[in-house]
Amino acid sequence: MDDDPQASLRVARQRYFERNGFAADGGYGARWVQLKLGPLTAAFPNTNARVKAVRYHDLHHVVTGYATDLTGEAEISAWELASGCRGFVAAWLLNLSALGIGLMLAPKALFRAFLRGRHSHNLYDARFDDPLLDERVHAVRARLGLDHGELRATAGDRWLFAACGLLAVTTLLAQLALLAAPFVGLALLCF
Repeated sequence: MDDDPQASLRVARQRYFERNGFAADGGYGARWVQLKLGPLTAAFPNTNARVKAVRYHDLHHVVTGYATDLTGEAEISAWELASGCRGFVAAWLLNLSALGIGLMLAPKALFRAFLRGRHSHNLYDARFDDPLLDERVHAVRARLGLDHGELRATAGDRWLFAACGLLAVTTLLAQLALLAAPFVGLALLCF
């Protein structure tokens, strides 16, 4: 989270990029994205659909305060899923994958983030333009409903989190199966 709630989203996002060691443009112009999972590094194409979603995702980090480590990415994914990713298919897929990983790391933190998302809004339906980037962090937090206190989970919140978690694990397993398929096929050809 940015230390200055009076800062514009533009300034706070730039500080967020610097604090996390991201490129000056947040990596939006890179051809490939590198994902580090412990000792493993994977790369995938930085598609236009991903860039469109991650521009909002980065602003969400700024206003929610979730970190960029594995747990933080899983928390913001839970929050974005619960508050709705609208027509951003890349956001749905990436967030489901992160939620699937995060459920193994910090399920209680993910539930709290999911609950926060159920009771707030996000920026996926906002126009990404200069007026948005010129808004003050504190004003955006207030507009999105992020300044509420303790939340009480309903049965519907719990049910939806469980369903989303099941979908997340299924999505993650399907992605892993797709990644493993060429290696399994090669092994079968060798034997």
